[in-house]
Amino acid sequence: MRGFSIGLLLPLLAGCAAREIPVEQRIAMASPAVSVSARGQTVPVGTSNADAADDPAIWRNPVSPADSLIVGTDKKAGLYVYGLDGQRRDFVDAGRVNNVDLRDGIAMPGGAGVLVVASDRNDITQAKLALFRLDTATARLTPLGTLPAGSGEAYGVCLYREGATLHAFIVLKDGTVNQVAIDASSAQPTGRIVRTLKLGTQSEGCAADDRTGRLYVAEEDVGLWRFDARADGATSPVKVAAADGRNIVADAEGVAIAPIGAEGGYVIVSSQGDNAYAAYRLSDDSYVGRFRIAKGAVGSVEETDGIDLMLGDFGPGYPGGLFIAQDGHNDGQAQNFKLLAWRDIAAALGLAD
Repeated sequence: MRGFSIGLLLPLLAGCAAREIPVEQRIAMASPAVSVSARGQTVPVGTSNADAADDPAIWRNPVSPADSLIVGTDKKAGLYVYGLDGQRRDFVDAGRVNNVDLRDGIAMPGGAGVLVVASDRNDITQAKLALFRLDTATARLTPLGTLPAGSGEAYGVCLYREGATLHAFIVLKDGTVNQVAIDASSAQPTGRIVRTLKLGTQSEGCAADDRTGRLYVAEEDVGLWRFDARADGATSPVKVAAADGRNIVADAEGVAIAPIGAEGGYVIVSSQGDNAYAAYRLSDDSYVGRFRIAKGAVGSVEETDGIDLMLGDFGPGYPGGLFIAQDGHNDGQAQNFKLLAWRDIAAALGLAD
């Protein structure tokens, strides 16, 4: 979601219009951020002259890591599949799909495979989940249908596996979060809302940790929250970090998790208001540091919406893991996604990778 929050506006005169704080001033007021450069990028999405690219999801090829795939949304048009070389491998015309996530090893007709789930906002009054099968051999997406996901406009989505059950958390524009249990094993997938969580205002980005049963959701003007992701868990949120203009400058947008060991690691949130990313320790919610994506082999990154992160082997080009950020500017071209090595980020922040 591009644009900036009310918290970034200053009154010009009492009772008069307000103006947006310039980005240079927001950067100057925020906490320091180290610089990291992207190692690669995708070709631009097909929708030009618009806020279009939004959210990525990563599939790691365990046999040939350099042949891993990226699924990314053009929220005006549909879903793309890219290789790590950034080239387009497939496109599905799915209309207004906003965020996307995927999981491997999901039971589907024809055998277990990679299930891709996108938040479908083609009807802004009735949220849906759009389901696809990703054929990892051909990099092709096959639509499996849509599932109802509650009343309201679909924004964010993230997947969570609890035992043998796959859940989708769909974040509606008003801050409602519906937890949907998905069964994709038959020709017609089914889903049911098992519980509802709530934040007070517009929210979007989310990520769930299968290891610990925790869900992280970004409330754009407020900050980052943590929920119990378990279907029978408590529904009250715990605030991890505020969008205080220092560590997170509103809007708080994309969310991604770097899992390390049984419970450790980091959660990363896009601080869209000052073109940065803030990292917090999963074990105690403590602030770790911030980074920006500076111009290097490819361009810099600004106004990031969605992010994704997966640790592990992605070949020599991306040691330690792969971090992907949507680029809201892309040097005047249509928007795209930038690819970074997790080891570069971890080294810049002084983290264990």
